[in-house]
Amino acid sequence: MPEERYGSWKTAYSRFCKWRDSGLLIAIFQALHIEPDFKNLSIDSTSVKAHRHSAGAKKTQMDTK
Repeated sequence: MPEERYGSWKTAYSRFCKWRDSGLLIAIFQALHIEPDFKNLSIDSTSVKAHRHSAGAKKTQMDTK
């Protein structure tokens, strides 16, 4: 996490724990679950990369090292 935007990691972690313990995170997740917005959801080859062997590519000598 960029420190200049979020502060030190300890501050961010403390905030996360506070929200977790107060139930705020659960409330946020439940509110988002009620009516999910799928129009901005996109999973494609630009965000999920498969290894070339998953497409049936033959192994080369470099792959065995």
